[in-house]
Amino acid sequence: MNDQSAVRPRPGFRRRSLLGAAIGAAAAGALDWGAPAVAAANTATESGIERFNTASFVNPGRAVAPKFRWWWPDGLVRPDEIRREIDQIADAGFGGAEIAAVHHSVSDTSVLDTERHGWGGAAWVAGVEAALSQAARRGITVDLTIGPSWPAAVPGITPDSDAAVKELAYGTATLTGGSSYSGAVPAPVYEAEAGVTQQHLLLVQAARIDTANSTRKETGLDQDSVRDLTATVKDGTLDWTAPDDGTYVLISYWVRGSGQTPEAGPHTDPPVYVVDHFSAAGTRAVTDFWEAHILTPAVRRLLKVSGGALFEDSIELETDGLQWTPGLPEAFEKHTGRSLLPLLPAVILGNSNQVFAFEAAATRQIRHDFWETVSTLFNKHHVSALRTWAHTLGLQLRSQPYGLQTDAIASASILDIPEGESLGFKNLDDYRCLAGGRDMAGNTVLSCEAGAYAGGAYSTTWQKFLRTMGGAYAAGVNQTVIHGFSYAQLPGVNWPGYAAFTPYKGTAGYGESWGPRHATWKHVPDIAGCLSRVHEVLQTGRPRADVAVFRQTGYSATGIGASWFTASGITSGWTHQFLSGPLLDLPSATVRRGRLAPDGPSYKALFVEGDFFYGSSVTLALSDARALLRLAGAGLPVVLLGAWDIVVPSGLPDSGETEELRSVVGRLLAEPLVRQVSDKTAVPAALAELGVKPDVTYATSSTLLNFHRVDDGVDYYYLCNGKHAETVKPAVAAVDHEVTLTRTTAKSVPYLLDPWSGRIERIGRYTEDGDTVTVRVTLQPAQMLIVALGRPGLFGDRDGNRPHAVESDADEVRFTDAGLTVRASASGTYQTVLSQGRTVRATLRDVPAATELTSWQLHVEDWRPGSTATRTTVVEHDLDLDALLPWSQITELADVAGIGRYRTTVTLGKSWSGGYGAHLELGTVTDTCRVTVNGHRLDPVDQIRPVVDLGGLLKQGRNVIEVEVATPLANRLRISDPAVYGGLTRAAYGLMGPVRLVPYGEARVG
Repeated sequence: MNDQSAVRPRPGFRRRSLLGAAIGAAAAGALDWGAPAVAAANTATESGIERFNTASFVNPGRAVAPKFRWWWPDGLVRPDEIRREIDQIADAGFGGAEIAAVHHSVSDTSVLDTERHGWGGAAWVAGVEAALSQAARRGITVDLTIGPSWPAAVPGITPDSDAAVKELAYGTATLTGGSSYSGAVPAPVYEAEAGVTQQHLLLVQAARIDTANSTRKETGLDQDSVRDLTATVKDGTLDWTAPDDGTYVLISYWVRGSGQTPEAGPHTDPPVYVVDHFSAAGTRAVTDFWEAHILTPAVRRLLKVSGGALFEDSIELETDGLQWTPGLPEAFEKHTGRSLLPLLPAVILGNSNQVFAFEAAATRQIRHDFWETVSTLFNKHHVSALRTWAHTLGLQLRSQPYGLQTDAIASASILDIPEGESLGFKNLDDYRCLAGGRDMAGNTVLSCEAGAYAGGAYSTTWQKFLRTMGGAYAAGVNQTVIHGFSYAQLPGVNWPGYAAFTPYKGTAGYGESWGPRHATWKHVPDIAGCLSRVHEVLQTGRPRADVAVFRQTGYSATGIGASWFTASGITSGWTHQFLSGPLLDLPSATVRRGRLAPDGPSYKALFVEGDFFYGSSVTLALSDARALLRLAGAGLPVVLLGAWDIVVPSGLPDSGETEELRSVVGRLLAEPLVRQVSDKTAVPAALAELGVKPDVTYATSSTLLNFHRVDDGVDYYYLCNGKHAETVKPAVAAVDHEVTLTRTTAKSVPYLLDPWSGRIERIGRYTEDGDTVTVRVTLQPAQMLIVALGRPGLFGDRDGNRPHAVESDADEVRFTDAGLTVRASASGTYQTVLSQGRTVRATLRDVPAATELTSWQLHVEDWRPGSTATRTTVVEHDLDLDALLPWSQITELADVAGIGRYRTTVTLGKSWSGGYGAHLELGTVTDTCRVTVNGHRLDPVDQIRPVVDLGGLLKQGRNVIEVEVATPLANRLRISDPAVYGGLTRAAYGLMGPVRLVPYGEARVG
């Protein structure tokens, strides 16, 4: 069978009007990218997808369009410029922006007058009003961060305030047996941060050192020897004599404000301080400030119209001690039934490292109980409280619920929109953790802070961005917040304008500052349209995942995956998500027809293994064991990996709890749909014995990734040729193999949904077997496609129940306006077997040979610094090329960035007549491109595999082919701003090819 007869994204044909027009092309001379854009027609803001259909895929609504993280230099913004930038974002096809006060690039703090232009001040609020009002006109939404930069912080509190973030600092002194200590209680090992003027002594303890419990980094202590000396402290002094049975350590515990301020301040005058994320007081400080200073009548009204979400970045609470809140001891006792104070040595931190340890198992259990308690406080007082308040404003709560040792999976189930990040996440399992929380809670969106790269400022390509995001979508992401779009202006900055993260410590910084300052912005509506269609599909209906992986500890942003599934299951088609204990208490945690959460992700099985975060110890909370027993008893297949006959509680057990836990697990193991395996390689056999199969299977081990959603009996499969982690080697190679997809509705037929063009086409060649459909998939690395399985005629196709091909030696079999058609790039007779069993033959005669196009006229718009930081001067170059080379190898273009227009002429003889078409293969292109043939612009080009179908556009005689390429700015900045960007390597820009015109013949076969 010919390798070409496979499902692949269809090359684009004639251009459709899919989105608002892009910013106009730069004309020769000066280009002011801050100038007002022409407003497109208003589009009503949408609240979500009501029903997927052809029209919504061709022209997705704003609700599913990607957004930008929009960086402001606090309140040093002008309302007229804010409105212009809203227009620029809307005109380019994006659905919204998140206002974030970030200025890591500003080393001269005198540039920002925090008294007049601080975050939350009058100028900032005026900018917010302008953004919201213009967004309402343009039909997009505006998200707001809950404070400047991160973590969450507001003015009006000091480090000593009840609402400020706290730490538990410790002091220590060592005594040999029989020796005495007399003097001031040991002071904290680390000095308090600036502005912290108060500290409170919580506790003084003594404990005997036990080297048997020591590790390389932790001092071992005898837990039974811990004694409370607090009552002996008089006027801040301590007198105590150690017993003579060993060496003792005195430990003092001090509660004080950590004094943390948000990143890269100052942002306000008076200074802003991070709030306590574990108390009602901390959250109340946030809401009180907003109510008093930000929520003007105009802002309140506009939030109901164009407000999107309240956003909080990751929980980056940084202190030399232990994160703390005054209510922790009481909460711990309520949660566990025991006092926290005698256990503090096992949890105290010094410079983010554990300091002391008891016996290993007890230490693990104490730490588990402690962070479980912290998670409860965080979710109750911060996440849930902020969500409730945001809803009163007409906003959702979007947050990155990780950064501490808290249960991010549980937090994701509470949030309206959990969010991950492409920079901080180690691999796709980090997204799958958040997706499990989202889907068990019955929510729709998992967002991603996307496209931040260290040192990537002005050198990031959209191709790199797409390579990053392709796998993330397969892990459950379905909203993209692009990092980012910078406000245009700030005094003292260099061309091409203010950028939030560059310079960064004097060199090229993080991420990009997308916008009209970039030559690629002209093509960005094509990118936005593609992402919108991917989001549209991945927010449609309900998700499906094969297996739920139970986590005793619900961390994310760790890179730790699941045994067998991560390394092996994914490569054969399996999908999985992660659940933690609190999710088993949700209303969705029921079983029907062998599926967990049948009205949601509908997991076919539950997989349980040791706790990776605590040495893979076989642990389980008694309440979770009971939940697992309940689910298994209701008919859910369960596979347990490890020695579960010696399971121990996750936290410190009550009397008799270990025995009861083992009894419950014993009953669980005796259930008929439960299997225990001792080695991860036995997992697939156990699943097979239980009758559990994946929705997608591959004919061979593959780098193909998939995500499945179902809506009204239609199956949507997102496929991407990617890998579990971008940093894993070797690089992904092209895939070309059979893929078998499970269909929900009998007699469903497969459709190809092209996210670049918006075209939906019934697939012409496939096989059926019961509840499955098998297609052949051919994808380049990072390339993606979408297959839908639905009833014939679902998407307006006229093919109905016509026969399809099950086998063919032609390059392609397609349903066209003429009917079932075969295509091939070489003359010959091709045999096709139809689904009715009939074999048909088609002869293609005189198909012209492929031709490499080497001679081009190149016109280049060379973007250079203009008279101001936001003005671009365009210098033009015209060259005749007899071979395609990167600009870096062409003397006149070696340091050029901008837009290149390649033009060539192809003359076709009299033999070129009806029945021929051609593909134009562009080869290597950096960065974005568009194609025009004989004056007709084609549909957007797949920027990962730039091959376009010219269809019937070619004619006898002279044909003009034009390829427009836009580049990043790094090569120019290396020369224009060498102090910052001179260390960048000169990049290969332009159309590098080889460019091939590959004619094909076609003939109807059915």
